[in-house]
Amino acid sequence: MLILPFWLACGGKPGEQALDLPAEVTFAAHIAPIIHQNCSPCHRPGSAGPFDLLTYHDVAKRAKMVRHVTETRFMPPWPADPDYRHFAGEKVLSAREIALIGRWVAQGAPEGDPAAVPPPPDFPEGSTLGEPDLVLEMDSAFFIKGDNRDRFLFAKIPYELPYDTFVRAIEFVPGNSKVVHHMNGHLISYAPGAKADPFEGARVVDREQVPVEVAYPRLGLLNDDGSYPQLTPLVCSYLPGVEPALYPEGIGGFRLARKGAFLLNDLHYGPFPKDTFDRSRFNLFFAPGPPRRPTMEIQLGTLGISDIVPPLVILPDTVMTFRTRAVIRQDISLLTLNPHMHLLGQSFLAYAVPPQGDTIPLIRIPQWDFRWQYFYTFPRMLHIPKGSRIEVVATFDNTRDNPNNPFDPPQTVAERDGSMRTTDEMLQFIITYLPYQPGDEDISLE
Repeated sequence: MLILPFWLACGGKPGEQALDLPAEVTFAAHIAPIIHQNCSPCHRPGSAGPFDLLTYHDVAKRAKMVRHVTETRFMPPWPADPDYRHFAGEKVLSAREIALIGRWVAQGAPEGDPAAVPPPPDFPEGSTLGEPDLVLEMDSAFFIKGDNRDRFLFAKIPYELPYDTFVRAIEFVPGNSKVVHHMNGHLISYAPGAKADPFEGARVVDREQVPVEVAYPRLGLLNDDGSYPQLTPLVCSYLPGVEPALYPEGIGGFRLARKGAFLLNDLHYGPFPKDTFDRSRFNLFFAPGPPRRPTMEIQLGTLGISDIVPPLVILPDTVMTFRTRAVIRQDISLLTLNPHMHLLGQSFLAYAVPPQGDTIPLIRIPQWDFRWQYFYTFPRMLHIPKGSRIEVVATFDNTRDNPNNPFDPPQTVAERDGSMRTTDEMLQFIITYLPYQPGDEDISLE
């Protein structure tokens, strides 16, 4: 006599009964909504995913792989621990959703009623925020030699408009997401009569070969009299996995002068083995007027306002923990957080200690993944009282046990004056905030 385990005889794995799963799971009724919500935004034409997950056939032919990466929580990628702090738009599958996928695969991945399969989402092409009001693109594709070498560039995308205007959001779209590692974008604004031709000058200058004081004139950024124009720093940034934030109307945004340029102050192309090209762009979303509440930033750690203790030097064959902290001098409302480390990063923790009351959890990333670095936006603004201490604790693994270690054998790795090379290290924590106003806690950012 063949005696089946009780859980198999009852049609499920241990614990599945408590999840109230249907006896029959189909793509049409159960799996398509999960895939469309959590997988399709990246797994679609022109996005970061290496293959599409839109239709039944897309998913069914990879059903076992989908089951494996969801059961192991390798996908969808969401490094932040949802048990510590929730964020807007977090891509985290529930235990029931994972179990549904598992049962669907075990049952042979049935489609169900083809007429009941929901259509794939209608994603806006070339943007995660919708149809942009203006697209500013590199003049031509930039050639990148396939020699497995980092490249750091200054680049300029000039523009001229009929009149001054305002933007509520700026979105950077890499032309080649396989090689664009990061970008820090500044806005150059020319006063009336200060610049006859914002299009003069070079478009790209090698950042490693040319100092800033030479690069800016070579790019044609200076006013016609040789003075420096107004520069608004960090109006847009890009990192792997980052999605741009679109705050409620009146929060954030920038004035866009009639003549100006976007300065890609630190455009980093990562190592790549084949010759390729990039033609990146900015999507601009106009606003009816100036922002009522401009956003502000605090940057802790590397290149920021706070020291790293001990100094960020990670010795070979060690796992080391570092801290940085800063005191908040006014009541603030947090909007967005951005932790940043490189390949040796192992874990990241940040929290606030107010003068009175309980510790305020900010973010915990138990297993750092360099490929997925988000700007984490709170569902609602988070009030941090004046005098609170922001604490950051980060651990780095410089051993052979770290599969992302770029060196074998391990070598001493340091931040090297803020170098953004992937083989150097950084420890940053960037906070986007507003000065606090009563009622901020009730403003939704979702």
